[in-house]
Amino acid sequence: MRPEEELRFLILGAQREGSRTLTAQLAPLGLTPAQAEVIRLLADAGPISLRGLGEMLVCETGSPSRLVDSLVVREIVIRKEDPADRRQVTLQLTAAGKKLDRDVRKVEDALYAGISAQLGAKGMDAALKLLRPLLAESISGEAIARRKMLKP
Repeated sequence: MRPEEELRFLILGAQREGSRTLTAQLAPLGLTPAQAEVIRLLADAGPISLRGLGEMLVCETGSPSRLVDSLVVREIVIRKEDPADRRQVTLQLTAAGKKLDRDVRKVEDALYAGISAQLGAKGMDAALKLLRPLLAESISGEAIARRKMLKP
């Protein structure tokens, strides 16, 4: 196996294992990882347009309309149309969505603690330095850069 191939499969495997873990931990909340990402983004970015949300999502590609619709139906997200231009939609969390955000953060904190424990500070720095160039100038890399500009 070529080193590049091994790296590719290690990245894919790490993503899948992380997704499995996150999916299992979010299941009691009735959320998928993609739904949890929307909730976290809305909590961090405040009221935001559908387009703005889509530009910061990493888990979901394309239009997040269906993903958002599932959260609107569950009364986790409010969709507000601009009276001047009905094509412009602003999204924000409901009180139930804000509670779920706190629960999602706890799940994520536990996941991140596990990653930190496995890699340590030096390993984390090395992994970030390795992966950033691979995503430079990509849609995912740009979404991550936008998210890094949000409040912590």
